Amino acid sequence: MDAAALADLALDIAREAGDLARRRREEGVAIAATKSALADIVTEADREVELLIRARLDESRPDDGFLGEESGAERGASGITWVVDPIDGTVNYAYGMPHYAVSIAAVEGEPDPATWSALAGVVHNPATGEVFSAVRGGGAFLGDRRLAVSEVGEAGGLVATGFGYDPATHAGDLARVATVMPLLRDLRRAGAASLDFAYVASGRLDGYFERGLHPWDHAAGALLVEEAGGVVTGAPGGRPGRAMTVAAGATLHARLVEAIGL
Repeated sequence: MDAAALADLALDIAREAGDLARRRREEGVAIAATKSALADIVTEADREVELLIRARLDESRPDDGFLGEESGAERGASGITWVVDPIDGTVNYAYGMPHYAVSIAAVEGEPDPATWSALAGVVHNPATGEVFSAVRGGGAFLGDRRLAVSEVGEAGGLVATGFGYDPATHAGDLARVATVMPLLRDLRRAGAASLDFAYVASGRLDGYFERGLHPWDHAAGALLVEEAGGVVTGAPGGRPGRAMTVAAGATLHARLVEAIGL
């Protein structure tokens, strides 16, 4: 199966998963657990949506590997791994804010972002119906519209960021914002990393940076930005990761990296 076919499969599954997430939101959300901190929640819908995605992938691609936010990593035999965030922006989702997404990526290699190469990615916001997709070497799209990152003018960039759930990290995050603000027109903090990437790819944002991302936060979104002509780097190892992720068009990306000190 080529990358375009993987993207088509991801599109179909993301739409079905998004329908389920939206229905469960309309019915009312039950908090299932907390994760790394009291504010870092898991809903019953997160688990149900991930189970649906995994079942559909098992039906279509039983030899593939899987890495999901709620169920962890499982290696496959095909060389393809699916990286899934069933509901990115869970706190938004729990509060009824219509800014959350189903994120699905197909990557070549083991479930390790330090070594894999993303082949296809889909980010779907069930609340708005928007579906962002990308294929390695084939471009990034919102529906049928091809996407391109923005160019930043004299007023500076409109840039998104995020803060971790651990209060001990907030002082460092705020200090970083102070360092970056002179480059910016303004700052946004919307609460769903996959949609931040998608908005950079579509030009709704000029850039995005955040510390603390997990592999499922950036697997699909980073490909969207790259296929829209942008640059995604971070740390460790120059790739998006737990220490830092930066995504933007080339000019703003270089400025952000310098300001952040990567």
